[in-house]
Amino acid sequence: MFVTIINDCQDANAFGRQTARAIDLFAGPVVPIGVHNEMEAAGNIVDILDAAGKTDNVILVNVAPRNGKAKKWLNGTPFGYFKVDKSLIVSSIDGYALSLVKKFGLTTEIQVMDIPTVLAAMVEQNHIEPARQDYIINTQFRSFEFLPRAAHWITEGFNVPTTSYAITEVADVPHAVWFVDNFGNCKTTMLPEDVEFAPGKKLQTKFGEITCYNRLKDLPDAETGIIIGSSGYKEKRFLEFVIQGQSAANKYGLKPGDPLL
Repeated sequence: MFVTIINDCQDANAFGRQTARAIDLFAGPVVPIGVHNEMEAAGNIVDILDAAGKTDNVILVNVAPRNGKAKKWLNGTPFGYFKVDKSLIVSSIDGYALSLVKKFGLTTEIQVMDIPTVLAAMVEQNHIEPARQDYIINTQFRSFEFLPRAAHWITEGFNVPTTSYAITEVADVPHAVWFVDNFGNCKTTMLPEDVEFAPGKKLQTKFGEITCYNRLKDLPDAETGIIIGSSGYKEKRFLEFVIQGQSAANKYGLKPGDPLL
């Protein structure tokens, strides 16, 4: 079993601690993916689900701001979990983090955990010491103290209390950039069928009409185009906004979350 950590707490200290705890609990390799917002998290979840294949694995996701609208929660957005084939995904549920899971139809519902309720049950079942209960409930680092422990309890088959949350309650993802790779290519949330993609077709974007190409190699030097990229799930691949030999992100000032159409 391997563990993937998708988190906006991505400095060396935070990732080091999260990685060490995941290895301690799951005794397997850990893949850390640092993200800046929910949109980046959403695409990375799909990509890891696609890459995982038939290997048992756990995906731990937390992208949860505490300011602004996030203050409606007692201590950050709740966590929920669901399974896709051999993957267990335990994730914060607010915002766009699970929007691409919704778009791909990978689950119909999420089992949401109330942290105090879960910890009380784990104490009662002798899976955690009572002295740790209040500390974990109030911690500012839930990705370290609660999230991996909860995932471990689920994989062990313990009785973790939850309530059901329909995936339809998750926000629909806009047509936007979800990731910028090291070449400046912009992975988008759009699938070919979203825009009736066809090679040679011109799509109206916020930057004017852009021509569609099947692959990056088909794009003339220094030309901007929309191509079918490598990210996605099974036979469905996201479109990318690119410039042959240049950074589309730099030229057009694009970052994850920015609309394209």
